[in-house]
This record gives sequence, structure tokens and C-alpha cells, in this order.
Amino acid sequence: MRTVVFDIETANWITDTGSSNPADLSIAIVCIHDSETDSYSSYLESELAQLWPILERTDILVGYNSDHFDIPLLNKYYPGDLTKIKSLDIMAEVYKTFGRRLRLDAIAEGTLGAKKSGHGSQSVQWWKAGEVDKVRQYCLKDVELTKRLFDYALEKNSLKFRELGKSREIQLDTSKWLQPAGSAMTFTMGL
Repeated sequence: MRTVVFDIETANWITDTGSSNPADLSIAIVCIHDSETDSYSSYLESELAQLWPILERTDILVGYNSDHFDIPLLNKYYPGDLTKIKSLDIMAEVYKTFGRRLRLDAIAEGTLGAKKSGHGSQSVQWWKAGEVDKVRQYCLKDVELTKRLFDYALEKNSLKFRELGKSREIQLDTSKWLQPAGSAMTFTMGL
């Protein structure tokens, strides 16, 4: 099953748009891990056309807060409808089981002993300062952490976080995560 783990960094932030709708933001960069090639890659807003054939041939999109944030924003750029591709939002899975939304950093630190390399508003500042490579590295690191959490959850059926100095475990039902949901799309492939 072809899995694409992805994350988006934006060129602006909610306070810049005056809207709480993620689709009102602008994409700076999208980074992915493609299980078919076992490789990481990145796509600036001007390069998104190169990303569409990969997404159209994937079986599942995996992200963190992706159903609420990343997919609606990316869908604004896509000529079809990315919501037709099966998605797995790890944050939503944690919320479904645990009843609280937890930051990627909290889950990554509790589960993997790893931390993010920055935060989203810092990424926007780097972008506005023209520090594209810093934004790319930050986004790639988030994709790597999300992929590692996805792999861990599939293996252990759980994720962890620390609260009040104690490690807590969240049990997850991952039995249907990799079940096929339909066929890939072909909106940009000319088929």
C-alpha cells in the first residue's frame, strides 16, 4: 500500500489573513515521504504540479492535524478533490481515543524521545525573511516525526506523551489504517 506522509508550511499565518479558515492561507512548501520510493521530497508552491501525480497514485495520505489544516489548504491548489483520497490524521486518531488534541511535539517527545526543530510561527518568520532552506528542513523534520509516529503506532497500537512528569500511553486501534479505501485519482495525469 502506497503511503504518503506529508506536512505543509505556510507563507503567512491566520493573523495575516484575518480568517480562521486554513484554506485562506498560502502554501510556502509541502514536504512528503513516499513509501513507494522510501524517500523524502519537497515542493514549493510553484512546484505543486509535480506533487499531484504522486498524490493521485497514493493509497493513503498521513499527516498530523492534516484533515483540519493541511488537506483543506492543499485542496485549494489541486484541480480535483483530495478529500477523495483516504487520509489518516494522527492527531484526530489521538483525539478520538483520548478526548484531547495533543501537539505533535508532545507526542513525538513522549513516543520517540525526539522534538520538533521549531514551531509554525517561526517557520513563517523564516519564510518571510527568505530563509527557504530553514523552512524546508523544518517541514521535512515534521514529516520525519509524523512518519516515525505512524510506524510506531502501527507496530505498537499506541502512542505516548508526557504529562505532569509522567509518561502516558494512548491505545489506538490501527487495524483499519492500511485497509484500501478505493482507487487512485487521475485528475492531472491525462488518462
